Amino acid sequence: MGSSTPADGPLVIGGRPLASRLIVGTGKYRSNEEMVSAIRASGAEMVTVAVRRVDLDRGREEGILHHLDPAEFFLLPNTAGCYTTEDAVRYARLGRAAGLNDWVKLEVIGDERTLLPDTAATLGAARQLVGDGFQVLAYTNDDLITALRLEDAGCAAVMPLASPIGSGLGLVNPYYIREIKRRLTVPVIVDAGVGTASDACLTMEQGVDGVLMNTALAAAADPVAMARAMGLAVRAGREAYLAGRMASREIAVPSSPTAGMLE
Repeated sequence: MGSSTPADGPLVIGGRPLASRLIVGTGKYRSNEEMVSAIRASGAEMVTVAVRRVDLDRGREEGILHHLDPAEFFLLPNTAGCYTTEDAVRYARLGRAAGLNDWVKLEVIGDERTLLPDTAATLGAARQLVGDGFQVLAYTNDDLITALRLEDAGCAAVMPLASPIGSGLGLVNPYYIREIKRRLTVPVIVDAGVGTASDACLTMEQGVDGVLMNTALAAAADPVAMARAMGLAVRAGREAYLAGRMASREIAVPSSPTAGMLE
């Protein structure tokens, strides 16, 4: 599920190859068992965990980390819930000190109502964390200028939103996402706002390198079935992009030639 096609290479972030272009989160599930089953059904290899919201003691059976085997999943710590540069840097370092790794999905939220990122604070945190040796995947607005600055800061990937976190609105500004992908050389992973499989497919059809989602799986009536559908959708969208869609026209064009038809 979600794996690369034979004609395609793996997704490579920070020198790490990933067969799946779907990255998933771990929040909001009704149980840890449901979470693990959904992740497995999605085919995702990279899984995010919120340093600020999870118990970092793997020995506690009720904690998320107890159920996520690092041999099966690559854990990507994130700074969800941080509203300042200082907090984001602090929690990234805490995750590393707790034995996770030196990777981080960087989030610095600027507005409590919309959960849109504070781009200036994100850029400041990215520069500090890259300087500290982190592989930084930075969550940001669908803004080309900020994306370019994050790439210049040394981020391993840039993660523009499809729409606000947890909204399920899908891809609101496909043009901006395409332009970011055209202009950046690091991977572009669309993060936040995907609600269902068609959203994931449409997002991947823009040519981006991958999609990250959480609520769309955890809040589904059947998270495992939705995770399976998302894995298929990400793969379908990638294959459709690589195949190259037909040109759009405002008039009908017959699919069969008219020359040589029987009278």
